[in-house]
Amino acid sequence: MAKLEIISEQRCFGGVQGFYRHASETNHGAMKFAVYQPPQAAHGKVPVLYYLAGLTCTEETATIKAGAQRLAAELGLMLVMPDTSPRNTGIPDEAADWEFGAGAGFYLDATQAPYSRFFNMYSYVAQELPALIAECFPADTARCGITGHSMGGHGALTIALKNPDRYRSVSAFAPIVAPTQVHWGQKAFPKYLGNDVESWKDYDACELVRRRTFPGTILIDQGQADKFLADELRPWLFDAACREANQPLTLRLHAGYDHSYYFIQSFIEDHLRHHAAALRA
Repeated sequence: MAKLEIISEQRCFGGVQGFYRHASETNHGAMKFAVYQPPQAAHGKVPVLYYLAGLTCTEETATIKAGAQRLAAELGLMLVMPDTSPRNTGIPDEAADWEFGAGAGFYLDATQAPYSRFFNMYSYVAQELPALIAECFPADTARCGITGHSMGGHGALTIALKNPDRYRSVSAFAPIVAPTQVHWGQKAFPKYLGNDVESWKDYDACELVRRRTFPGTILIDQGQADKFLADELRPWLFDAACREANQPLTLRLHAGYDHSYYFIQSFIEDHLRHHAAALRA
């Protein structure tokens, strides 16, 4: 049995909202995550939706700000929200830059020292964390979906595209779809992955969808007043790649909405219902 530390657990919409800590073998240190267990989990296994947060965020961000628990309770969805990176690794200045290091793991497996020992968020989210959830919670591991915001949207898209047999549904809010072409990726990827740009493509949704499509419709919502839209997000690049690959995509642009969690709160219901429909199928 995995050793799981309960940080806190509270009743929430008839279910349980909990925060937890464990020793991660993948990231060689303590990792935190949040789980919302809907009321239905008291009677048997329920489908799971993983939510990946963005730059500077933690396991608390979406748990507190997204407003997802009420509908998750209605739909019988377990919500799993991991931290965005390892913390307190001992790497000098790991938390000095909000675009890299602590809080900015980019959901990849680093290959460059000293980051390669600790920053393995791809394997953590795709392998270690699901195994832990399956062992410690009433999760139906055959029915999993994944979503996320910004850097977390990048993580959700790339992880789903690389593991289409593991996830039945995928969506994203304002995702970074082409990190190899924008500042955020071009700043972080050399430090994590080295200077071989070809290796970066393994963590670029536009590149991955051309290699293998996802067996279902991808849902993306994007605010048109998002200050990062033109320089960092560029959803039209993913739209073009999906058209080229014949990947079903629903890309919705919303006038007046920005990058904040007020935007996410406004459309979280659509995403939860998108996942619930696929996970019931």
